[in-house]
Amino acid sequence: MSDRPLLNRRLEGFGSTIFAEMSALAVKTGAINLGQGFPDTDGPESVREAAVKALRDGRGNQYPPGPGIPELRTAVTEHQQRFYGLTFDPDTEVLVTAGATEAIAASMLALLEPGDEVIAFEPFYDSYAASIAMAGATRVPLTLRAPDFRPDLEALREAITPRTRLLLLNSPHNPTGMVLTREELTAVAALAVEHDLLVVTDEVYEHVVFEGEHIPLISLPGMRDRTVSISSSGKTFSFTGWKVGWVTASAPLVAAVRTAKQYLTYVSAGPFQYAVAEALRLPDAYFTGFREDLHTKRDLLADGLAEAGFDVFRPQGTYFITTDITALGEKDGVPFCLGLPERCGVVAVPTAVFYDHPDAGRSHVRFAFCKREDVLREAASRLRRPGY
Repeated sequence: MSDRPLLNRRLEGFGSTIFAEMSALAVKTGAINLGQGFPDTDGPESVREAAVKALRDGRGNQYPPGPGIPELRTAVTEHQQRFYGLTFDPDTEVLVTAGATEAIAASMLALLEPGDEVIAFEPFYDSYAASIAMAGATRVPLTLRAPDFRPDLEALREAITPRTRLLLLNSPHNPTGMVLTREELTAVAALAVEHDLLVVTDEVYEHVVFEGEHIPLISLPGMRDRTVSISSSGKTFSFTGWKVGWVTASAPLVAAVRTAKQYLTYVSAGPFQYAVAEALRLPDAYFTGFREDLHTKRDLLADGLAEAGFDVFRPQGTYFITTDITALGEKDGVPFCLGLPERCGVVAVPTAVFYDHPDAGRSHVRFAFCKREDVLREAASRLRRPGY
C-alpha cells in the first residue's frame, strides 16, 4: 500500500472526540459522568408520547421532506416569533437538520472556500474546528479569558483580514457559559456589516440563560441577510439522542446550506420531527421551569465544587461550569481529568482541548450539571473526600 495516510490531512488530529473518550472512561470505571452534556432524565412525557404516536401512525417512518416536515418548520417560525419577534417563511427560510452539529457542518461546507478565514471564540465546541477544516478554510481563534470570558472586541476587529469570510459565534457559550450582551452583539454586528462578513450563530442553549438574556444576532440591524441562526431541540427538551436541529436564515442562505446538507444525511429523525413540533409549542411555564431547574442545579454543583477547593467560574448560561484546578495544586487539566475517575469516581473534561492556544485553558476543567440533584450531590461529596 501507499505510504500516504488513509485519513484526509485536513482531519488530522480529529480522530476521536474528548466527549467519547471521557464517556468511555466513565463506563469503564463506573464513575459519575459530568463530562458529556447530556441529561440523565428524559424530557416531557407529552413530547415522548408524541414521538411514539408518530411512529405508530406511520408519520415519518419513511423519508420526510428534505427541508423538514412542514409542521416542524412552521413550529420553528412560531417559536422565533414568540420569543424574539422574528418572522421567517417556513417554506424558504427554515431547514431541519440532524442536530445543530450537522447544521454547523453544512454551513461551513456551503459558505466557505479553501483559503477563507473563520473567526471563532476559543475555547470552542470541538465540531467547529473539524467543520472548518473539512471546508478547507482556516480558523482564527479569538481567545476568551477567565474569569469572565468576555470577548475582546478590539482584538476581534484586529483579527479581521481581507481573507475573513465568516464569524462563527456561540452564545450562550459552551464551555464557558458566557452570554453575549446586547452591546457586544451590536459591536459584532457593526463589524460584520463594515467588513461584509457572514455570521453563523450557534444558539442551542438559548433557553438556558441564568443571568442576562439571549438575543439572536440575526435580530439586529443589518444582520437579517448575512446570518445563519442555528438551534436544536436536544438541550431545550432533554432528548439529545433525537438529533433534531434547524437553521433559520434568509432564503438564499438557507438554499446554500441545504445544498450541502442534502448530501450529508439527506433527511433524519422523521417521527421525532413531529414530536419536536409539539415541544416547541409547550407553554411558557415549561421553558421557565426548565431554566429554573437548571439554575438550581448550577448553584448546587458550583457550591460543591467551591467547597472541594476548585476555583469556580459561575456560568451565565448553558449546562456547564468551568473551574480552575490551580488551587488544588494541579496545573494541567488533561492528566487531572484522566486520573479523576479512579481517584474520585467523577468524570470531567479538560477544556484545553477546545483551544488552539491550549495554555490559555491549561488548568481549566469543565463539569456538566444537567444531571439529577442527587447525582450532583454525590459527585460533589466524592470530590470533597479527604485524600483527594
